[in-house]
Amino acid sequence: MDPIGTSCFSLNIEENARAILEEKKQDEKFQEIIVSCRSLSRYEGKKTKTLVPQLVAASLAALYHLVVGISLAYSAILLPQLKEDKDFNLTPTEESWIASIIVLTVPIGAPIGGILMDMIGRLNTVKLAAIPGIIGWTLIATAHDLPMMLLGRVFNGFASALGTGPAIVYLTEIARADMRGSLISLAPAYTSFGMVMVYAKGWFMNWRTVAWLSNIYTIVPCILIMFIPESPAWLVSKGRTEDALKSLDWINKYQPQPENRAESLAELQLAALQKEHQKKMESEALTGTGIMTRIKDFMKPTGYKPLIILVGLFFFQQFAGIYITLFYSVQLFKEVGSTMNPYFASVLLGSLRCLMSMVNTYMLRTFRRRPLIMTSGVGMAICMCVSALFTKWIQQKETVHTWVPVAALAMYVVTSMIGLLNIPWTMTAELFPIEIRGMAHSLSNAFAYLLMFVAIQTYYGMKSFFHGLVGTQLFYAAISVSGSLYVLLVLPETHKKKLKEIEEYFLYNTFYLCQNKKKSKKARRTNSVPKMTMLTSKDIVRNAKDVNTSQSEKLLPR
Repeated sequence: MDPIGTSCFSLNIEENARAILEEKKQDEKFQEIIVSCRSLSRYEGKKTKTLVPQLVAASLAALYHLVVGISLAYSAILLPQLKEDKDFNLTPTEESWIASIIVLTVPIGAPIGGILMDMIGRLNTVKLAAIPGIIGWTLIATAHDLPMMLLGRVFNGFASALGTGPAIVYLTEIARADMRGSLISLAPAYTSFGMVMVYAKGWFMNWRTVAWLSNIYTIVPCILIMFIPESPAWLVSKGRTEDALKSLDWINKYQPQPENRAESLAELQLAALQKEHQKKMESEALTGTGIMTRIKDFMKPTGYKPLIILVGLFFFQQFAGIYITLFYSVQLFKEVGSTMNPYFASVLLGSLRCLMSMVNTYMLRTFRRRPLIMTSGVGMAICMCVSALFTKWIQQKETVHTWVPVAALAMYVVTSMIGLLNIPWTMTAELFPIEIRGMAHSLSNAFAYLLMFVAIQTYYGMKSFFHGLVGTQLFYAAISVSGSLYVLLVLPETHKKKLKEIEEYFLYNTFYLCQNKKKSKKARRTNSVPKMTMLTSKDIVRNAKDVNTSQSEKLLPR
């Protein structure tokens, strides 16, 4: 070979080597950032002070659930008072419509809420919920006939759909992985406290006064959330990077500076969100962003599997009688034969529900989801069987222990709060990938409320079919046990799992007891950041058969 040509070719190899090395170094830095983003939890401070901003944001974002609890439990105090109101002469069917129509509205409002939260933001959608909420309570407070009352309940249901779904998604997106369940449980805690408030007010106040006062609880949350930042994930999705960084700085205000890192924790989290959004945009560039794309996303295992599992879980939740004790509590305590004041008993149940919501915050952080739900279902079944047995004996005048059904129903509420009542609602934001999370959350909520409507609407018919309250309670017990078996078979564990890990689970598994752990581990290895490998001449010289490999390798630094 010509010596000049060989020399020039060698110089060319050196230039190529340097260029590739520089590119590899840049890629290495980029990969380090990705590794950091995937393991940011090691940089997070564990002191209570570091959680203060998240707790404040979560407490205010979920506050609208207070008026949701009032709306749900309002029928319990409304129906007994309407029987004494001269303007209303209701049949059992009309009473069931007043109780249930509020949840029938949610399947319509929930998808609209999903679209709005992706368009205008999580918190702005919650603020928007105040408009139908105020209209609804005003219509109820001034109602003098059934249509006006039903219309007011419809507006309340629509407001509940707009105010709850976006708040849950917001909590999911700002919460630390190990605190997600605890922070999300603030929503049912507020709901339970709202129920206590309406039961207590119904004991002393007229139903119209309660409706007027409920406007206050509709407006105040929408004012308070103006003082917290919008979801960083949503801001990144809209290209508002500076606002997203400000939001993350606020959320991580008391977080320490990551060790051996020049970037702050907020900057690292922003890099992770940008990378996730970049992948989403690349995927959408190939597949599109229209309705057909969303349908295709739902047709993937990561879309349809969690949706089907959640619908099944909500079926067992609704037909286990949980919300019957909420919507018909005053009448229920009269029917079981208890001599206790039914309003006081309702306040007692509501207070227990509220107390357990706060306890549940600790339980969700400490224990796994599956054991909690299974324990809850079995406990509910036992309590409902005891209540049914003593209800029968009281009706037959075979016992004077009229307090037992109340105690059994109180324990039924306690056991329901361990898992089957609240965990399914928190999972609607945990099980789905980010591409469809907003819409999937709203859609699963829509199915849940549709099942709730059927369960509440058919309560009087169910009592007739089972020849009274005793048979109905035994039916609820059977459904509770069946729900525990369902969870044992199909529900995946999400406790302390990253959202990406949950998504990978559904790619290879359907039944939890028959899961393919090998494929799941392989997927995690595949998705992990590849290690840097030693460069060889193949990286630099391709199709150069006349170049000695060992000589070219000498040009590369070891």
